[in-house]
Amino acid sequence: MHLALYAPGLGYYSAGLQKFGVDGDFVTAPEISPLFGRCLARQAKQILDTAGGDILELGAGSGKLAVDLLSELDALGCLPTHYLILEPSASLRQTQQQSITHQLPVQLAQKVVWLDTLPEQLTGLVIGNEVLDAMPVHLIAHTRESAGTLSELGIGVENQRFVWRDMPLAQGHLLDTVSALNLPEGYLAEINLAAPALVASLAGVLERGAILLLDYGFPQREYYHPQREHGTLMCHYRHHAHNDPLLYPGLQDITAHVDFTAIALAAQENGLNLLGYTSQAQFLIACGITDLLAETSPDEVANYMRQVAAAQKLLSPAEMGELFKVIALGKNINIPLLGFAQGDQSYKL
Repeated sequence: MHLALYAPGLGYYSAGLQKFGVDGDFVTAPEISPLFGRCLARQAKQILDTAGGDILELGAGSGKLAVDLLSELDALGCLPTHYLILEPSASLRQTQQQSITHQLPVQLAQKVVWLDTLPEQLTGLVIGNEVLDAMPVHLIAHTRESAGTLSELGIGVENQRFVWRDMPLAQGHLLDTVSALNLPEGYLAEINLAAPALVASLAGVLERGAILLLDYGFPQREYYHPQREHGTLMCHYRHHAHNDPLLYPGLQDITAHVDFTAIALAAQENGLNLLGYTSQAQFLIACGITDLLAETSPDEVANYMRQVAAAQKLLSPAEMGELFKVIALGKNINIPLLGFAQGDQSYKL
């Protein structure tokens, strides 16, 4: 999965393919509407007012969220010292630079700095929108055919085609993590060790402030529910979703839902506090999306209907509203965050 997504020049995120929007393979929340970034800016303002410092965005996609955030924070009179972007893909970095240069005034564009690695320390806000789902996972099978033993699915080659290969699980962190889940026989699931490791790294970097991670996923009890016996691994190719990651290696996105309980535990084990966990719909409503929508007059029929349709996609349980979650982690900051003022679901973790 790591090679298929990130191999230099060949991986999905490393090659110069169109990925986002109607001409790509999928649409993310910032591409749907500026309402998303404007709401996020209100949460960012509260954190920056308290901690000050910079914003660090992990994997900035097309650059649309950076544009919307900086534009709205400028209007709110609360710009970060710098807007840092950690982007491993050279092609996406170029796309981001073009978007930011063309869509932001010079004084805002000059705040943006691209990084190759995490900074040694950071005060302010870290944002990761649809980052965790694209981190490589281990596929674990608890098969009846092998008398209920655990194995990892690896990749082999037969007749010039990729095929699945069962590999025994060796002693170590992966086996310990899987064993603790008590998966039923006949079960296939993903184990993401990279996402908790990222949280641990961010915890070591953050001096004061908060981390906001937005993605699709579940608490652990829902993620590894007995009825989810085929896991959540999905591929996206030209707006079609399917479950065969061997089909178009390097040409399609490969994702897995996020185990938010594992994220919360990794945070607590590394000195971060859980500041909130809720659905995207509840978060956006708490951050004032309905007030922002009301700024457009219903008399501007075409514009208003576009805004309403976009808000529907962001909020509806049948679209992104319920499946997508927001988790906030903090260090040396102890304020009730705006986005979790109503509908906080931390108890589910």
